[in-house]
Amino acid sequence: MSTHLSLAPALHEADHTAIASESIRVVVADDHALIRNSMRLLLDGEQDLELIAEADDVSSATHKVQMEHPNVLVLDLSMPGGSSIEAIGQLRERAPGTQIVVMTMEDSPVFARRALAAGAIGYVTKELADRELPAAVRAAARGQQYVSPAVATRLDALHGTLTEHRLTPREVEVLRLLALGHTSVEIARKLYLSPRTVETHRAHVHHKLGLGTRAALVRYALRRGLLGS
Repeated sequence: MSTHLSLAPALHEADHTAIASESIRVVVADDHALIRNSMRLLLDGEQDLELIAEADDVSSATHKVQMEHPNVLVLDLSMPGGSSIEAIGQLRERAPGTQIVVMTMEDSPVFARRALAAGAIGYVTKELADRELPAAVRAAARGQQYVSPAVATRLDALHGTLTEHRLTPREVEVLRLLALGHTSVEIARKLYLSPRTVETHRAHVHHKLGLGTRAALVRYALRRGLLGS
């Protein structure tokens, strides 16, 4: 999978007119009612986008997609009822006519890489959803990839790190979280790993990069763009 990404181009007025003649039908899946309400208001404000259904867990999202056949599913990565990453692959097989845009709090390039590899066509952070989600949905409906700019930059940095230093995606994520100041226990909690496993990844990172201190890891992560701009 190529990680060198280009953002979807901005729509011209003619593009909006063409799309508006047949609204893009959208299902939003998020386990927080406030988020769904915000997304409803956001999408209802766009003439060419139509929110046709909502879901609050993975199984409900799968059911709604199979029943409603939307053009685009906006899917939160962290929901009850199963793995959203696994659901992406399953939905792409069962409902190939529905494109999937991930909307998440996770700005990690590792999570983005997994979601895109599973079959998502868009990746938008919730922090910037009010500015980016409509464009991401329109791009998805046209079959074009859209990734939040900050995440796209980190994906390129991740690709370089994986190939140059042969770190695994999990090791890169441990490196990134260490550089952000998290402890091994906090990293274990965030990545659903044991602290001992995190320490093993940490030792591998230090060995492969030839760096002995956290300060050196921070400098490396900053140079490689893993922490964003």
